[in-house]
Amino acid sequence: MKVEQILVGHMLNFSYVLYTADGVAAVVDTSFEPKKIFQLLTQKNLNLKYILSTHHHFDHVTGNEELASLTGAEIVAHSLSPISKDLRVEHDSVIKLGDEEIRVIHTPGHTKDSVCYLIPKGVFTGDTLFVGECGRVDLPGGSAREMYYSLFHKLSKLPDDTVVYPGHHYGETPTSTIGREKSTNYVLKPRSLEQFLEFMRT
Repeated sequence: MKVEQILVGHMLNFSYVLYTADGVAAVVDTSFEPKKIFQLLTQKNLNLKYILSTHHHFDHVTGNEELASLTGAEIVAHSLSPISKDLRVEHDSVIKLGDEEIRVIHTPGHTKDSVCYLIPKGVFTGDTLFVGECGRVDLPGGSAREMYYSLFHKLSKLPDDTVVYPGHHYGETPTSTIGREKSTNYVLKPRSLEQFLEFMRT
């Protein structure tokens, strides 16, 4: 599966186009520039099947309806998401993209509906995990306790060579790996739950 990373909008958002060898595609987080995404799809002659939303915040989903209208793609989001969607997913749901599979990892903490999308050798982390940081937990629906389990019991358990594709360009590099984040990201320093909660408070 190939991945195209697109930097969009004024909040340093990343949108992603992922596609198979036979031209079946999905977009992760349409964000602010659906026409820019559509242009890429057209240039590469890709058939967009799914729009995958990592969570409901406006800077990630504001282009969903326009891109769906342009392409006929189905909007995918966690069942807890308040956005308009065609396909509801849960933890461990599997989405077929041609002969490839995308697995859903429910990662609440930033929001209740936050999910990451796992592909072979890569994971789209939305606002759960950034390069060198994690998402905020002080917004409505946020929870430091849930973020702890999402980071340490789910994402940190992925193979170290898994490429991290974050939802914003907040780090030194546009992508990373799980292994690199575990060794350099101060948020992922080994801590007990109690230590993590205190860390997030301060």
